[in-house]
Amino acid sequence: MAETGLQLRSLIKEDNTLELSLVELPIPQPGDDEVVVRVDATPINPSDLALLVGPADMTTASVSGTAQRPVITATIPDSLMKMVAPRIGQSLAVGNEGAGVVIAAGASDAAQALLGKTVGMIGGEMYSQYRCVNVSQCLPLMEGTTPEQAASCFVNPMTALGMVETMRMENHTALVHTAAASNLGQMLNRVCQQDGIDLVNIVRKPEQEEILKNLGARYIVNSSADSFYDDLTEALVATGATLAFDATGGGKLASDILACMESAASRDLETYNRYGSDVFKQVYIYGGLDRSPTVLNRSFGLAWGVGGWLLTFFMQRAGMEKIVEMRQRVAAQIGTTFASHYTDRVSLSEALSLEAIAVYGKQATGQKYLIVPQA
Repeated sequence: MAETGLQLRSLIKEDNTLELSLVELPIPQPGDDEVVVRVDATPINPSDLALLVGPADMTTASVSGTAQRPVITATIPDSLMKMVAPRIGQSLAVGNEGAGVVIAAGASDAAQALLGKTVGMIGGEMYSQYRCVNVSQCLPLMEGTTPEQAASCFVNPMTALGMVETMRMENHTALVHTAAASNLGQMLNRVCQQDGIDLVNIVRKPEQEEILKNLGARYIVNSSADSFYDDLTEALVATGATLAFDATGGGKLASDILACMESAASRDLETYNRYGSDVFKQVYIYGGLDRSPTVLNRSFGLAWGVGGWLLTFFMQRAGMEKIVEMRQRVAAQIGTTFASHYTDRVSLSEALSLEAIAVYGKQATGQKYLIVPQA
């Protein structure tokens, strides 16, 4: 086994600069309940970019160093430095999830049982060639599952299942999802089809509509269409959906969803009520594809809520029994229901190229990158 491995780091300096680089670190010895995993595949998720590049203006990015050890430098606007003040001077490892083969294990039975196995992992610092984690952070996989198949086995699959479980916990019966043609959106479609749940998919482009149609999605509306408001209202009437998960965050999309939910609910009102319908409508913002302010135009009565949703908080709320059940479902269906698709694969050094950053930094549907640390 190698004695050292590379790890990608993100550093914010006092002079308003972001620095991305690779550092070489010794491979740690696992504790009793820990394993060392050779990281073979790890995805670049939107949630990773917040730590990787933060608020830096990547149009100012430049590259130095060598081809094997590139260093990316970019400027952070003065107005945004307060957002990252607590991490100034800290070199932080990046990458929420990944997969690989366990090459060393601690003394416990649980750790020894994973030796030589392919596992998925959660816990940060995954943009590394080797990662030491507790056995509880590993997902043992079915025989024949590859690290690439398992690389995205936590964030998107557990988020899709978490959305469905949130719906059930809060007594809703159908869902609305934005940025619906993404890898996550496609997983959510497959889950809802399996579980018999109506899902209203909101996209921005005709080609994204086609992706979902090919998956068998029934309710698809385009937010760029002139008929968007009417189309969404009709889909909400048909499904009765009163819970939405919004990946965009900014702008007035959350407001429009609530307004359409209110229009759908008000169709059954026999008399006018100045307070609107008594049907409770909820939008959870779980992403930030649109960094502009969230705008609410109060046209949806008083029975509504807008809040944030984070997988970590959901898992704390759901409890261990439910989480184990969800993880087992993911492991069993990682090549089908929870399959991810990647447009490109890059090494750690290639991930720090201006060309790659320009693509995966856009967070565009259909442009998901996979880092292959051993390449």
